[in-house]
Amino acid sequence: MKYKIRYIGDPVLRKVAAPITEFDEDLKKFARDMIEVMHVEDGIGLAAPQIGISKQIIAVDASELVEDEYPRVFINPEILESSGEWVVEEGCLSIPGVREEVKRPEKILLKFQDETGELFTEEFSGWLSRILQHEIDHLNGILFVDRISPVRRNLLIVNKMIPEKY
Repeated sequence: MKYKIRYIGDPVLRKVAAPITEFDEDLKKFARDMIEVMHVEDGIGLAAPQIGISKQIIAVDASELVEDEYPRVFINPEILESSGEWVVEEGCLSIPGVREEVKRPEKILLKFQDETGELFTEEFSGWLSRILQHEIDHLNGILFVDRISPVRRNLLIVNKMIPEKY
C-alpha cells in the first residue's frame, strides 16, 4: 500500500493541516485511498496527517456502530457548536495499544465539504460526533492523549506506552 500510518512522535501529527482548495480527480482518488487505508488498518476514522499528508481531510466509517452509516470523507471540517458531555474510551491508529477515557461534547454542529467541494452544515451526535471530533483534533495537531489527565498521561510515559516527547 502506498500510504503508511504515522505513529506518535512523528512531527506531521503535531502540525495544523492546510485547508483543501482544489476539488479535482486527484482529491477524489485520495479520498478513496484514505477509506481503503482506514479499512485495511481496521479503523473507524482516519485523518490525512496520520498517513503523512498535512491536509484537512478525514475519512470516517461508523457503519458498525451507527445504523444507515457508510464510509465517507469530510473536507475542511469546522465545529461551529457543541453541547453535552460524554466520556468514552478512545484508541487511535497512531497510538497502538493505548486506550483511555476521553471527555468530549456529545453533539456537534459541523460545517464541512465533500470531495466535490459542496458545502454542508450538519448536526452529529453519539459515535459519529465522537469520531469526527477525534479526527478533527488530528487536523489541528492534537492527539487524544492530550485530552486525558496529566496523571494518566504520565503513567503512559512511565510505562513506555507513549514517548516522553510526543
